[in-house]
Amino acid sequence: MRAKIRDTQIYFDVEGAGLVPDGPCMREKPVLFAVHGGPGVDHTGYKPSLSPLSRHVQIVYFDHRGQGRSARGDIASYTLENNVADMDALRDYLGLEKIAVLGGSYGGIVAQAYAAQYPDRVSHLILSVTASEGLCLSRAREILNERGSPEQIQWGNRLFQGAFESDEQVKEFFQVMGTMYSVKFDAEQAKLKRERSIVSKDAINFAFGGFLRQLSLTESLPRIKARTLVIGARHDWICAPEFSELVASKIDGAMLHIFEESGHWVAADQQQAYLELITNFLTS
Repeated sequence: MRAKIRDTQIYFDVEGAGLVPDGPCMREKPVLFAVHGGPGVDHTGYKPSLSPLSRHVQIVYFDHRGQGRSARGDIASYTLENNVADMDALRDYLGLEKIAVLGGSYGGIVAQAYAAQYPDRVSHLILSVTASEGLCLSRAREILNERGSPEQIQWGNRLFQGAFESDEQVKEFFQVMGTMYSVKFDAEQAKLKRERSIVSKDAINFAFGGFLRQLSLTESLPRIKARTLVIGARHDWICAPEFSELVASKIDGAMLHIFEESGHWVAADQQQAYLELITNFLTS
């Protein structure tokens, strides 16, 4: 499905019924916006990992502008500010007053900015393997140089420079970097996900070669009112766990959970525990 909002067209998909029988009445389930990372990838990385959550919430997946199945446009418009505004326009388009939000990696950056800008429109906030400061990229370089192979270091430098020459190179990056992202890297499953995904070199280059370097959201985090769960991963190279700790320390009442046996792809490394944690948070 596609929503014509603001100056673009956003692709979205819905998983799970919103209205379900509950004894003698019908109960409306909360709506969870699943905000994908990257930038430069799409929402399909959440499928089917998040599907079990649809028993408790109705999940709305969507692709950021210029990515996945959403409309392409002026590369200069692929900004964090527009991602936040698009997300709120989609909420309004769907007729929703308040939403739960799950954002992973860059999606967590969008989720932080959204919840700080629209604190009364978010009921529950899940920030998974993310950061609030561009300093995370400097730390990622250090970790990559410590742990990565020469080939991985070469590809990581291409990421940090925003220097992908084609969409195919973006997919090759994730293939080469798989063991950096996941401590239980499954090459076959990762290959299937790459084949299913639609990537955008323009979006990833614009972000990593530009605005992510100046990212600074920490001072805005105390404005967040939503009940918040922050998830980090001990072996995360791109959003090191100390940045999850920083985010949690700035949001009043935030819960922090660090997965000790996981890399950045927590849903692949410790899927059952990851889903149980999020389910308990959303339903308690």
